[in-house]
Amino acid sequence: MDKYPRLKTAVYFILIIVFIVGLSIIFTRIWGGKPEQPQKLNELIIDKEMTVEQFGQANELPNTVLKEVLELKVQSDLGKTLDEYGTPDQISSMVTKKLALASEHASKNWIKIPIKFGLWLFFLPTVFILLKNRTVTSGVRNWLLFTAILIFGVVMGSDPSPMGTVKDAIHLYGTTHAIFPPRMIALSIFLVIVFLANKYICAWGCQAGTLQELIFRINQTDKHKTVIGRQIKLPFALTNTVRCAFLCAFTFVAFSWGLDIIDPIDPFKIYNPMYLGLMGGGFIGILLLASLFVYRPWCHLFCPFGLVGWLVEKASLTRISVNYETCIACEKCATACPSTVMGAILRRDKTTIPDCFACYTCRDVCPTDSISFSSRKRTVSPSDHFNKRKRDKSI
Repeated sequence: MDKYPRLKTAVYFILIIVFIVGLSIIFTRIWGGKPEQPQKLNELIIDKEMTVEQFGQANELPNTVLKEVLELKVQSDLGKTLDEYGTPDQISSMVTKKLALASEHASKNWIKIPIKFGLWLFFLPTVFILLKNRTVTSGVRNWLLFTAILIFGVVMGSDPSPMGTVKDAIHLYGTTHAIFPPRMIALSIFLVIVFLANKYICAWGCQAGTLQELIFRINQTDKHKTVIGRQIKLPFALTNTVRCAFLCAFTFVAFSWGLDIIDPIDPFKIYNPMYLGLMGGGFIGILLLASLFVYRPWCHLFCPFGLVGWLVEKASLTRISVNYETCIACEKCATACPSTVMGAILRRDKTTIPDCFACYTCRDVCPTDSISFSSRKRTVSPSDHFNKRKRDKSI
């Protein structure tokens, strides 16, 4: 099949999708087949003339919930009218928050979640060490990406995910004004990883991000030449504008109408395909097909965590930097980089540095070992550094 590289890439693409969907169905059932989403809450039936007991019966609320929310002291408190505990809006808000948090808790697999975080905390440092030691070739990179997809997506499922910690937190607060503490802990862990190592969770641990990256990589030769069609680099001004607008739209709709516009097209549901509708399946299919030609389209155009992580990335302790004393201005790194970030880092003539997913492609192709992923401060290239290179070529 090596004589037919386009056919090989097409076959790999199809096999990856079939493999992921097929095995994900099996592992979803092994974990209990839960949708990993909280149940939608019904609108409460409430009237200030109701007694507490009547309110509970009308909404099928157990006495334990009423006791905790309304701080009932004795059994006779069930006979008191609701107006003794607040306005209907106040009581409705308190009960809704309680039910929402209970629903969130019930939707989670509390055995799987700590295991998954433990695997992340083992896998990510391992990949970091391998990359630092320069033992990762193009083929090894693809196997590492595939391993991340297999572990964090296929086996461990769609939840938790970096994106979910932002998306679900906004939606929950927008609809119920409730905050789910475990989600905030998970978000904090993910952002700490971004702070320590430049979006490393997105690069090597996110089950949707690594899938997009693997598909992008199978459409390249070992020399980073495209096999099918042409791989394009979208301008960061475009992608970040779309991403910001999408997050604003998502937040507005969540707060205004209580809807989650990401849920029907959530790409993480490929790892929970039994709960993936026709619209979601079609969107994910288009997204993965686009990943052959555009580097991480969901991450750059839609992902809420991608945007938040990009902001935190500005303060990352470890990131890509260039040693201009040894750099020969060949710009091979910028050419091989799957996005526009290396060109921005290299020249530093732009005020905004795009997302860097720490894929190390830039360092792999550098002929003078001038690129490092370290805590060294990024410096600005000498004013004539690249112009001098052009003059030397013309002589």
